[in-house]
Amino acid sequence: MGTLLIQHARLLVTMDAQRREIADGAVFVRDQVIEAVGPSAALPASADEVIDANDQVVIPGLVNTHHHMYQTLTRVIRPAQDNELFDWLRTLYPIWAGLTPEMVHTSTQTAMAELLLSGCTTSSDHLYLFPNGVRLDDSLEAAAEIGLRFHAARGAMSVGQSLGGLPPDAVVEREDAILRDTQRVIERWHDAGRYAMQRIVVAPCSPFSVSRGLMRDAALLARSYGAAHGVSLHTHLAENDKDIAYTRDMFGCTPAEYAEQLGWLGPDVWHAHCVKLDEAGITLFARTGTGVAHCPGSNMRLASGIAPIRAMRDAGVPVSIAVDGSASNDSGHLLGEARLALLLQRVAHGPVKGPAAMTAREVLEIATLGGARVLGRDDIGALAPGMAADIVTVPLDEIGLAGAHHDPLAALFFCHVPCVRHSIVNGRVVVRDGRITTLDLPRLIERHNRLAGQLAGATA
Repeated sequence: MGTLLIQHARLLVTMDAQRREIADGAVFVRDQVIEAVGPSAALPASADEVIDANDQVVIPGLVNTHHHMYQTLTRVIRPAQDNELFDWLRTLYPIWAGLTPEMVHTSTQTAMAELLLSGCTTSSDHLYLFPNGVRLDDSLEAAAEIGLRFHAARGAMSVGQSLGGLPPDAVVEREDAILRDTQRVIERWHDAGRYAMQRIVVAPCSPFSVSRGLMRDAALLARSYGAAHGVSLHTHLAENDKDIAYTRDMFGCTPAEYAEQLGWLGPDVWHAHCVKLDEAGITLFARTGTGVAHCPGSNMRLASGIAPIRAMRDAGVPVSIAVDGSASNDSGHLLGEARLALLLQRVAHGPVKGPAAMTAREVLEIATLGGARVLGRDDIGALAPGMAADIVTVPLDEIGLAGAHHDPLAALFFCHVPCVRHSIVNGRVVVRDGRITTLDLPRLIERHNRLAGQLAGATA
């Protein structure tokens, strides 16, 4: 890849151990690794490629820890627009049963393009439906083409309506087949090395769609590779009141107790949502280092509630930010999601109330270092020597940021949310001057819209 120099940033926000913010800052990259960070005058003046970041904020690439990328195909489906979680799912399951490998590949790239343009350089995705020959490989191949750092979660549903679960029987799988295929994709795709671009996550979907046995076996499978291999665990937990009621009725415990009983706690585990995680659950997560993916937009859209992020952070729970699926959020703008997280905690009924509940700098920490920690990585989330060259530049010359240049970092979260000017992933310029460099975006959008129409029309 050679060398890359980003220089003359209005403000360079490192998120390093000292939380340095450098005026007229620069980053020097060799191949995929950051070699030097500091004032522009202190770094080399030339490189194989030089990006002038004048009038831009430079930040570490953001980390998205929960998504359902196939759902970009089913945004704003009218019958599901005003439903809470369970009815929303019941409305959309029959549509999603029509997914094809082409749809998964295309929707993955659409979601990833949206993420890249909104400051994200690393994302997880939770794919838990595999109809019509769909494989997790369809997502992994799409990610490799577009160039996003990717943690692909092999989801699964095994308990259909006939067994007391929420999904129709037509979209669930046999548990032995789930475990075999999960092992297959780990062996085929998982990279445990530093700066890995693709890792596999073991991810049965939720308490209301899988058995306790599958949860136990999935945890054993992931951990059979050993801590050094970095195969992590992910699922949905404690998303809304009905989710809590289902867990109590079916299993006689709280969601946190359910996770504890099945081996789903620890620094190799993170749970999506946790809107209704109780005080005992927060204490348990903090003690075990169990992570949370906070999805504020989806939680508001489905009226699930406000996750107690302030209480979690104060207790020591690892917290990250995520956009969730594009049929419950209907947006995949990660900077915008961080803004929602910042504002929503200020109106939450937590231990700290009002503006002190969340600041712009804390929410950036959650969206960078927080995401890295939740995904079990120490090579992303900060601009410092030895870290992966995942770097984003955000322009300050948009109308919505006028008058906010006295604190450019805070402007990214309090003001109109911009798109990025440049995005570098693993040392590669994937967005240049606001345009994706690795694919033809207009053609992708046209294909995506055609497939979305086919999918929704199949059940009309």
